[in-house]
Amino acid sequence: MKGSTADIVICGAGIAGVSAAYHLAVRHRVKNIVLIDERPPLTLTSDKGTQAYRNWWPGPDDTMVRFMNRGIDLLEELADECGNLFDLNRRGYVFLTADTRNAAELERHAQAVSAFGAGPVRVHKGLEDYPPSPPRGFQGQPTGADIVLDAATILRHFPFITEDVVAMTHVRRCGWLDSMRLGGWLLENAEAHGVRLVRDRVEAVRTVGGRVQTILLQSGGLLDASNLVIAAGPLLKQVGAMLGLDVPVVNELHGKITFRDSLGVVPCSAPMMIWNDTVRLKWTDSERVNLKAREDSTFLLDEFPAGVHFRPRGNGERCELLLIWTYETKSWEEPVWPPVYPRYYAQVCLRGLSRMIPGLSAYFGHESEGVVDGGYYCKARDNRPVIGPLPVEGAHAIAALSGYGVMASQAAAELLAAHIVGGPLPNYADAFLFARFDDPEYQTMLKRLDALSGQL
Repeated sequence: MKGSTADIVICGAGIAGVSAAYHLAVRHRVKNIVLIDERPPLTLTSDKGTQAYRNWWPGPDDTMVRFMNRGIDLLEELADECGNLFDLNRRGYVFLTADTRNAAELERHAQAVSAFGAGPVRVHKGLEDYPPSPPRGFQGQPTGADIVLDAATILRHFPFITEDVVAMTHVRRCGWLDSMRLGGWLLENAEAHGVRLVRDRVEAVRTVGGRVQTILLQSGGLLDASNLVIAAGPLLKQVGAMLGLDVPVVNELHGKITFRDSLGVVPCSAPMMIWNDTVRLKWTDSERVNLKAREDSTFLLDEFPAGVHFRPRGNGERCELLLIWTYETKSWEEPVWPPVYPRYYAQVCLRGLSRMIPGLSAYFGHESEGVVDGGYYCKARDNRPVIGPLPVEGAHAIAALSGYGVMASQAAAELLAAHIVGGPLPNYADAFLFARFDDPEYQTMLKRLDALSGQL
């Protein structure tokens, strides 16, 4: 590697970096690309999430809906091209409530997101033609959302849900995929078109006259390169500092529980399901006494925010549930590896989810059987990505993809490639530029936008 040259060096072989390599090498025929990562590809955060996707995003405008719609278009193109090797499905996201006040809010929110281009809203008030989603495949399925305001219809299709449910929104252009298979296929094709994967660590970047010149590696190797792409996930801030940049992002720690549903409480054909109400965890009287006695556990008796959710994985006797609940967030500028999760996290997730699925209470006391893992959401204050040129000439980013890296990977990589090769840019490109951080209009927009916008 010493004395080597590259036209483009990509720092990071997660789903963002691998997708960037694919779009540059395969779709634009760019030569002499080197992809660098000290870890095996796709193993830092790309394999840690739910691997789900959706085009359902709130405002304040239609930017993220357009971006995600394009990303899903590209995922479907790739699925068709490879015979759906990565099992893209369209099961959807189902938001549920037992609160009649929240039922009206579900409909209001659906109409607002629909207006941004996410698809039409269909309201069902009785035992009518609400069509459930098939467990496999994605073709020929509706877009938009179905709102069901009849409990009997909901329970007919999802009999494992609590009987006091009153409404649901089934968002349709959503589902999940196998990100490791997708990433593996993209990498294989990129390497077939000349991309070189190097197991090493970028230690420094030398610039001359405000332009990228040389990449220094931990091994001692040097790479003369005219272009550097930062695809470093939660390490964005550290790599940006090598260029003298202070990238305004934080890293939020997020976890999930993988729990085997050995009793078959939830069918493995279920969609992603989200409880849209606040929750108080179920405890016995003796458990309450014990929790009150410890200062670090009294919070478990408080009301928890809405949003506990799950999706199934596997089939038949090997069905697992992936449980997620962002009931609190902690921000880190420098991620800690391996991440450390609260010791009560599994208990909180399982007991919270039992509000939506009462049958899960059969597992109380067995929470330790679940596997806790996860990673960091690298986020800008608007929860939008950073894609395109950086203030140092020749430096680009495909980064700050928060918790939506898998679903956004293809639209992000397509946009990055267009910036580098000089191709036409989509009308959402400016919203993701690094330059926005110094734009007064951006500061005004932040006042109208929650940092959790679009986050589950």
